[in-house]
Amino acid sequence: MALKVHICAVGRLRSGPERDLLDDYLTRFDRTGRALGLGPVVVHEVEDRKGGGMGAEAGLLEGVIPKGAVICALDERGKLMSSPDFANMLGGWRDDGRGDLAFVIGGADGIDPTLRARADAKLSFGKMVWPHMLARVMLSEQLYRAASILAGAPYHRV
Repeated sequence: MALKVHICAVGRLRSGPERDLLDDYLTRFDRTGRALGLGPVVVHEVEDRKGGGMGAEAGLLEGVIPKGAVICALDERGKLMSSPDFANMLGGWRDDGRGDLAFVIGGADGIDPTLRARADAKLSFGKMVWPHMLARVMLSEQLYRAASILAGAPYHRV
């Protein structure tokens, strides 16, 4: 059974360099991950047009997270991980027979505390705060890197 990956994010990523990078890494991940039982990746973008803040964004995000999915929140207070540890975490969820994995990326104010508390894992890309559009690109690169590590491909060098 493949582990289908969902990127559930606040905001729409318009065309430009970030979109090009995201698409490139997700294509690479899908190509590498398929044989490993990882992917495909589906990107779900939500927008709070009424300006309801984190609470409203959380409601919209909840609407696109598949039922029963493992939830991994991208959060500055989350766990710092090496790329091999991240790869092992993905492989572990796949090996446990989990069908869906949802990475949640909040808006400018982050992720609502109630949704963050529901997360099975919280991941940080460092102590610095990153724009949520760049966080998508960084996540997509790490997904591709994780698939490469699990496949024993030379992309990741120690």
